[in-house]
Amino acid sequence: MCGIAGLFAGPRAEPPGLEELKRMIAMLGHRGPDGYGFYRDGRVGLAHARLSIVGLEGGFQPIHNEDRTLWISFNGEIFNHVELRRELEALGHRFYTRTDTEVIVHAFEEFGPATWERLNGQFAIALWDGRRRDLWLVRDRLGILPLVYARSGDHLAFASEAKALFGGGRIRPAFDPARLSQVFTHWSTAPHGSVFARVESVPAATAIRFDAALVPHADRYWQPDMAPAEDLAALSLDEAADRLEDKLLDAIRLRLRADVPVGVYISGGLDSSVIAALARKLDTTRMHSFGVRFTDAGFDETPQQRLVAAHVGTEHHDILCGPQDIQAALPDVVWHAESPQIRTAPAPLFLLSRLVRDSGIRVVLSGEGADEWLSGYDIFKEDRVRRFWARRPESRIRPRLLGRIHPFAAVNGQKDSPLWQAFFKRGMMETAEPFYAHRIRWQNTAWTQRLLAPDLRAAADAAAFEAQVAAHLPDGWSNWSPLARAQWVEIATFLGPYLLASQGDRVAMANSIEVRYPFLDPEVDRFCAALPDRLKMLGLRDKLVLRRLAARLLPAEIGRRPKRPYRAPMTTALFGAGAPGYVRDLLSPEALERYGLVDGAGMAALAARAHARDGRMAGEREEMALVGVLTLQMLARAMIDELPRRAAALRTALDRADIHVLEQPDPAAGSVAA
Repeated sequence: MCGIAGLFAGPRAEPPGLEELKRMIAMLGHRGPDGYGFYRDGRVGLAHARLSIVGLEGGFQPIHNEDRTLWISFNGEIFNHVELRRELEALGHRFYTRTDTEVIVHAFEEFGPATWERLNGQFAIALWDGRRRDLWLVRDRLGILPLVYARSGDHLAFASEAKALFGGGRIRPAFDPARLSQVFTHWSTAPHGSVFARVESVPAATAIRFDAALVPHADRYWQPDMAPAEDLAALSLDEAADRLEDKLLDAIRLRLRADVPVGVYISGGLDSSVIAALARKLDTTRMHSFGVRFTDAGFDETPQQRLVAAHVGTEHHDILCGPQDIQAALPDVVWHAESPQIRTAPAPLFLLSRLVRDSGIRVVLSGEGADEWLSGYDIFKEDRVRRFWARRPESRIRPRLLGRIHPFAAVNGQKDSPLWQAFFKRGMMETAEPFYAHRIRWQNTAWTQRLLAPDLRAAADAAAFEAQVAAHLPDGWSNWSPLARAQWVEIATFLGPYLLASQGDRVAMANSIEVRYPFLDPEVDRFCAALPDRLKMLGLRDKLVLRRLAARLLPAEIGRRPKRPYRAPMTTALFGAGAPGYVRDLLSPEALERYGLVDGAGMAALAARAHARDGRMAGEREEMALVGVLTLQMLARAMIDELPRRAAALRTALDRADIHVLEQPDPAAGSVAA
């Protein structure tokens, strides 16, 4: 994993300058601390910050083909690079490095844009085709790795993170009101956007070709098919578990490929525990595992983590996370995530990745993705109960099933209250609506918008967000089962834009750690998507096939555990007697007025209530509102006030690093080392 940045000059523009490229890539040193590389010609400038994982010697980027007409700056891993390399060498291609990066260049020479579908990996690619004067920006199937771009006059700037665009000086940080409001409803922006004005994101599974006039031509190169496959229809649960195990073992085997040690995350839940157990089947050498503990027992899973680590035989490391740790980490999380956060959950994961780095490990395996592909979330169970209830909306018995999903609602008669039933009954009869399963969650979270400034609230456009998501719904989506439709909406709107970003790449790469996801392997996903619903969810029993596999690999206590969503303390860590000084500072009338993003009166009232109650709020949406506004203020301060100072310091540090520069005045000419 690395950081990439660059500039593409239009026909009438000045060639990209080396100094601007240095300012851009300096902002991404956390993504690639092992050195920097640059390539320039008359039209394009590519920059790269390297984190050495595969091909440690001689792998500096940008990398080129034999005649130096194709150049690439690449972030990520191609897990099937060994197989692709053999195929390409048999076709006559000559390699000068051992890297997976060079495989992409030769594959593009051979297969053109069909290359993207052949890559099993997690990647963000900037590829310059000097013969055709085309620049390609490409992202992996599920958007594991980030890639943003912005047009400035007759130049196109692109980078792994928006801060690199701002650090170059060509793009100024400013917020997009409509997209900010999306975060306060959907936890993230629509897949193609960012919270910053003019800064776009390459959508997942998309290749954008910018021609010589900087005109974009976007192509979505992959779509899932979640219709049940005929050849899987008659599988028994044991047979399905056999096949899932085989698929996961293949995925893990590929993801253990590295020239550095690979560790595993163990949360104490089912998904990461299965990955740890299968990884130990393949790697019997010393393996390190990592987990987060909490001082608050309501969030802690220490016994389960240690049970799994002892059972599978890893050398386990953990961090103990309390309120002060979350307070200290949150500003760094916001700087790296480049978005407001409506939960504090990324903060402990930021600290966990720091522990991984300090333990001398650069790569870890994660269980992320199992809940989406195998129906592990409560939102899928809610959808099933509400559809069942909708067949007899007058029933007083059917809504009680929701108490089996949300045990908190089964106490003090709450599950029988008119208010509680009305909450889940909203829109219940609109079962054909594309976002039926997610509507209640989005409406509930949208309550947090009331703390935004009036102009931001006025810019909110839920219909626009939904139209952008609907535009990417796969062919045949309307013919899928309700469960499959809900799964894909979750993948498209939550897994990629939020989980794999704020709780994945951004907090891991902040500490130069690469996270790999076996459950997101193409063959694993293809198999899970094609399973009949009965092997994923039966009644309200979830992840049946994975639980059957876990029964073979793990202690019964782990395999039978109900899904416990990963969460972290929120307002109890940030408000009340132990509140950090930055809370009152960022939420002061002066700070609120400076950035103009928050409704001062509403914020003051809710913050006063939080302080008075020592952070113990009545409902989670109040907590999300407070965390969201606090981190929005953090982001504004970081990007508007602090960015010039940070950029200058990082640019100075780059001059002390290992730097490689290649330049050629004409893309068709041989390159000359600068």
